[in-house]
Amino acid sequence: MKPSLLAVLLMSSFVCTPMAAAEPAAAEPVPIPAHYAEPGDPIDVPGGRRLNLRCAGEGPQRVVLEAGSNADSTVWYRVVPLLQDAARVCAYDRAGFGFSDAGPSPRDLAADVADLDRVVRAAAGSAPVVLVGHSLGSNIVRRYAQTHPQRVAGLVLLDPPEQGAAQAMPAQWKAQDAAMVERRDALLTACERAAEAGRLQTPEPATQSCLRPPPPWMGEAVAGSIRANKLKPGYWRSLRSELESNRAVFAAPVPAKESYGAIPLRMLVADAAYQGVPEEVRIAMERARAQTHRRILAASAASRRIDLPGSSHDVQLDRPQAVADAVRDLMRAADAPAPAGQAR
Repeated sequence: MKPSLLAVLLMSSFVCTPMAAAEPAAAEPVPIPAHYAEPGDPIDVPGGRRLNLRCAGEGPQRVVLEAGSNADSTVWYRVVPLLQDAARVCAYDRAGFGFSDAGPSPRDLAADVADLDRVVRAAAGSAPVVLVGHSLGSNIVRRYAQTHPQRVAGLVLLDPPEQGAAQAMPAQWKAQDAAMVERRDALLTACERAAEAGRLQTPEPATQSCLRPPPPWMGEAVAGSIRANKLKPGYWRSLRSELESNRAVFAAPVPAKESYGAIPLRMLVADAAYQGVPEEVRIAMERARAQTHRRILAASAASRRIDLPGSSHDVQLDRPQAVADAVRDLMRAADAPAPAGQAR
């Protein structure tokens, strides 16, 4: 999905592409390994459900990857091989996505942070981790860093979406946004009901857009496993709840006093041209994006912005080496000896 369109759709929480992720426009597709068609290691969580965890590498440091909205651990397949020689790298499927069981509603930041804590403990024990979050995942890892700072060695944020743009949107755009949300919810209801009735495998005209063709990098086996998950009603309930939560998450600006203390942070920023949107909307988006990024960077005493010209919003697919380089930068900083007289 192109960044300009993604920004507009995030505004309405309509990130309803029933795929693992959008295919990057510029890169030659690299096939995903077939082992992603099978679950990784299950994590038992309260309520009798399980989260699917995939880990690789045996390095001394720990890295946990948090995907964006309506995505699962498959989107990290280009990043993991670039880090597994230096760290234990773990990605997981949020509740209701991939091979993870659906969780209780609402699927909001509080629920996501609680599950992320279980993942961090399973992946790293008591050791601090470098957290990498893409899009909505950047909001999740930011919240985790605020509530569990002792567990976080560093933050790598991939193209954090703009927050607070809704306040400056023209009335006509807000009306269109409300209509879009209504259409989205109607589609989600139709998809969920079809899944409950076992009719999604052979969809009717009203549900033909529930399941879309897989991207070119996704082989037949992996595409089949993802499709099988999306035939379950729990996937559609989880997606609906996540998208409803997104409206509140992205409507509010980043608090001016948000702080991660001394936790080092790297922000990777993709292009955002906002092509095809009205001028008034574009200006509001650009201002909100600039403020969002400025406040996030100011929240860390050791932050750095890294611009990625030519990258789409899906940085982990377009520029996996840049992601790995940012993670390694933080791991080197963690390994460096503390200045004399300063505790780490």
